Amino acid sequence: MSASVRFKDSINAGRPALGCWLEMFSPIAAEIVAQAGYDCVLIDMEHGPGWHLDAVALLHASQGRGCAPLMRVPANDPVVIKRALDLGIAGIMIPAVNTVEQARDAVASCRYAPRGRRGMAASIVRASDYGARWRDYVAEADESLLVMAQIESAEAVGNAAAIAAVEGIDMLFIGPFDLSASMAHLGAPDHGDVRAAIGEIEAAARQAGVLLGGIPTPERSAARLREAGYALILADADVALLRDAARASLDAMRA
Repeated sequence: MSASVRFKDSINAGRPALGCWLEMFSPIAAEIVAQAGYDCVLIDMEHGPGWHLDAVALLHASQGRGCAPLMRVPANDPVVIKRALDLGIAGIMIPAVNTVEQARDAVASCRYAPRGRRGMAASIVRASDYGARWRDYVAEADESLLVMAQIESAEAVGNAAAIAAVEGIDMLFIGPFDLSASMAHLGAPDHGDVRAAIGEIEAAARQAGVLLGGIPTPERSAARLREAGYALILADADVALLRDAARASLDAMRA
């Protein structure tokens, strides 16, 4: 889809994107978030309660406001990835990419043959306007999709340079909370050991010439991530925005 080309081209051109996680699977919440002016939303199929048909309503809400839709799939699985791409998303996040082999598998799942092994149903899927422009879609799909490998374990840190060098991986997206847990510092993403590991990932991405994405931590704000050259920053989540606003309002009224 043309929207996906615009989004990937935009961040490749050096314009950082600010995004919001969609965890509630509420089309109304998605529309409010998109209307607020975020560059993108990320539909979380890994931890959110929804599934593919639920995600379609979120795509309608976000794309209707000119907000690029990204999606995190629940696993590095070709069937799951295929179904996500057929919905027509601008970018896909693959969780827990720990090895070069897993990175190559992820890329292959995102590409049509002969470059990959994505199932071919472009004549009917939403991504190609239900087949109305399937030839154009197939011609551009491989290059227009932003492929994000999530680096979130100690094993992945050691392989970050090799993962970043895999052709077709566009971004290393750092998951600081899972990473800290894998390093025996659960709930402490700013621990010195974790920060050092994140530094290794950042260096690997820069050396390979791929993009960086991440989540702010208590001691490293979105502004600091931007200063560090992150192309995609997912600082907010619909659940957290509603939770925090509700608590703040209630506390103010009780006071």
